[in-house]
Amino acid sequence: MGYGETWAKVILMGEHSVVYGYPAVAAPLPSLKMRAWVTPAGLCATSCIRTLKALNYEGSLSAAGDRFGGLECAVKVATEFAGYPGLAFDVVTDSSFPAGRGMGSSAASAGAVIRAILDACDVRASEQEILRLTNEAEVITHGNPSGLDAVTTCSRDIVTFQSGQMQYMRVDMPAYLVIADSGIAGSTREAVGNVRKADEKNHPYVRSVMDELGELALASETDLELGAVNMLGERMNRAHELLSQLDVSHPLVDHLVDVARNAGANGAKMTGGGLGGCLIAFAEDADTAQNISRALLCEGACKAWIHSLSAKSNEQFDEELVEGRRYELDNRSLVAA
Repeated sequence: MGYGETWAKVILMGEHSVVYGYPAVAAPLPSLKMRAWVTPAGLCATSCIRTLKALNYEGSLSAAGDRFGGLECAVKVATEFAGYPGLAFDVVTDSSFPAGRGMGSSAASAGAVIRAILDACDVRASEQEILRLTNEAEVITHGNPSGLDAVTTCSRDIVTFQSGQMQYMRVDMPAYLVIADSGIAGSTREAVGNVRKADEKNHPYVRSVMDELGELALASETDLELGAVNMLGERMNRAHELLSQLDVSHPLVDHLVDVARNAGANGAKMTGGGLGGCLIAFAEDADTAQNISRALLCEGACKAWIHSLSAKSNEQFDEELVEGRRYELDNRSLVAA
């Protein structure tokens, strides 16, 4: 058996404007994990996955429809890289965060499965090689991925991205992110298409919005470096206002953003492609983060998670990752059962 692990991510700043070459900032959420287990199932000429258990589905890949095309591609490219083309696997994934909410589910599942197959085949690969394989799977899912999801769903640090170039930021802020799920599946593809149509109809206005969103994203990098909680919160509020003007938010998300601010958030905004999905709120202490979380759940959010932005939490995550890996290796027979 092979085991692989990745995690969720959220966009802090730069939704939609990143499509037009402006910067974006994304944060990994290591506590929200995507796990994958794979077991070799012999050679197969028709499919690289014999059985699949993922996203409330269990059965053969042929009966699953098109929604797992990216996952099938992940197994295919991983087995070819490992030198075992044609080898099929039984695949199981388990996620502690929902799909279709802008949290990087497709990239996380592809990355976890690829890592699990390389583990099962006892093949080493560099992080860059794994990211390349993950993006090949993401092409099936999203058509033309930027690579941001693939990087952030396996990063320990915040990732900044612009025009294909990525850098890492180790942030140490005594602050917290509250992430809340509206319960409504978003559609990045549809939202991006709507913005493109709006740009064709009124290019000067849309580009002025993009200019400001890009400036906010760039300035937020400095806020994160300096620990400027209030400034970052104000920029988040303004970014949400601009995204709402582009009609990529959702009435429930707009309501929950207001709820978070009234509960003490320094700033709150939608995150991801929009038309549903999640929102994020920024809090300067743990008590406020808890208050925001409770208020959001009372007002219609399906789930809420709290993520610390302190360096200490990153160090703790590194330790948990090592210990978790040891546990999985020592208990493979138990996991298989």
